[in-house]
Amino acid sequence: MNRQQLEKNIYKYASELLTEKGYVSSIDVLMKMEKLSKKQAEDWRFKRIPYLEKVISLNLGKLNHLLQTLKKFAKENQLKPSTTVYQSWGKGAKKTLRFSKTGNPHMEKLYSTHYMKQSK
Repeated sequence: MNRQQLEKNIYKYASELLTEKGYVSSIDVLMKMEKLSKKQAEDWRFKRIPYLEKVISLNLGKLNHLLQTLKKFAKENQLKPSTTVYQSWGKGAKKTLRFSKTGNPHMEKLYSTHYMKQSK
């Protein structure tokens, strides 16, 4: 999949998610694109996977492009960014989950930002 096809898919699925849920998140887009399974996302939420990038079936360059395109989509559609804290599920102390191998704060924020319709 080249970047043009990737962008087309992101716009398509982000629009669908906005209609279905009223917001768009990178995880939901990745699941719609079948680059991340529901089971993989759940395994990550239950701390069975150390960081989400490990199981996403896109290379880091395309993944970064996806996150930037999602941000662009949100801006074009006047969506409000909202940083969401992803906490682990299950027993024991809740832990903030990591999206990237490096834990780079900028990347973590891009992954964890949800874009929602602005209330009128």
